[in-house]
Amino acid sequence: MYQRFVEQYPKLGQAWDLIADQGADGPLDERTQRLIKLGIAMGAMRTGAVHSGVRKALALGITEEELEQVVALAAGTLGMPSTVANYSWVRDVLDAEGD
Repeated sequence: MYQRFVEQYPKLGQAWDLIADQGADGPLDERTQRLIKLGIAMGAMRTGAVHSGVRKALALGITEEELEQVVALAAGTLGMPSTVANYSWVRDVLDAEGD
């Protein structure tokens, strides 16, 4: 759907790429950036962004245990109901990958 969206709105796609490029420009390595972005998606309660973040993290070699630690770290800030929701979104992807 993202690809279809940027085909319909190419200038928004270009703007998004510039935002992503600027955010990646700094001292943090790609793995750290990916884990931080996943934590932000969790805090914002963005289901699709969590799913996407987990898939991208797995592609970088980030382990299931590391992803689950991000969920656990979120608990103190988000509270139990939001953390359980995030856990279920992470498991959606992990369980699908295991099939």
